[in-house]
Amino acid sequence: MKRLMATNHRLPTLSALALLILVAISTGAQQDSDATRIEAVPVADGIFMLTGAGGNIGLSVGDDAAFVIDDQFAPLTKKILAAIAEKTDRQVRFVINTHWHGDHTGGNENMGQAGAIIVAHENVRKRMSTEQFIEAFDTRVPPSPAAALPVVTFADSITFHWNGDDIRVFHVGPAHTDGDSVIHFQKANVIHAGDTFFNGLYPFIDSSSGGSIDGMIAAAELVLAIADERTKIIPGHGPLCQKAQLQASYDMLVVARDRIRKLMDEGNTRDEVIAAKPTADLDEEWGGGFLQADVWVGIVFDGLATK
Repeated sequence: MKRLMATNHRLPTLSALALLILVAISTGAQQDSDATRIEAVPVADGIFMLTGAGGNIGLSVGDDAAFVIDDQFAPLTKKILAAIAEKTDRQVRFVINTHWHGDHTGGNENMGQAGAIIVAHENVRKRMSTEQFIEAFDTRVPPSPAAALPVVTFADSITFHWNGDDIRVFHVGPAHTDGDSVIHFQKANVIHAGDTFFNGLYPFIDSSSGGSIDGMIAAAELVLAIADERTKIIPGHGPLCQKAQLQASYDMLVVARDRIRKLMDEGNTRDEVIAAKPTADLDEEWGGGFLQADVWVGIVFDGLATK
């Protein structure tokens, strides 16, 4: 942690929470499992959002078996399985990874050893199989162990007819990363958006993994097109919500992108764009969480500069 803070001059105002999650993603360091509580938030009949440390977990229970979306960190697996056992006496049959970051895939190996089949977009397996470099944080991520890798992958979409629902998992194109999937419980009218949506927060956009703010905007457009006013949306981070909150996030992304791009087109440097505070009127609502405003503006700038 001290080495990271000393060498990472690009992100001097990175929040403490962001640093903790970064270390967990990049080095495999694990959260304090003793202090973490897994809580199940009801979403719809047989569907829950599990919160703990890392990305929000989706859970479907019913007559078939448990269907899980993301699995946080390895030391939390026992707690996660215990929380699932409170909702069903059936084992976890499938785990869907929404993307490759460790706060969403850290429990893969444990889940696989417990009998679950790990499923993800093909780019998730590719990135987990090899060393990665998160440029925004100047950090290398070692390959995941073979037992943690998805064993079923898809290119565009895959549908599970499970627990009385038709669960469509589809790739949204490069957004948060190049392997992002959104999961749509079509009968229950529930969507798990993964890290294409940070509810109430400036989102981390991993441009070194193929992500971009344009892709985040495009992903939000896709989800908004299939959601209605009754749809429950599980974000990758932040509280359970509905379409209005995703619309607000989409509007913020469009405004911020256009302002930053305009400053870039006028010839301003990275430091000058950050100093111009292009998101000043947005920061109170969106900048108090995972990423502080100056950090986020810099990440957006870097992503746009590579296009």
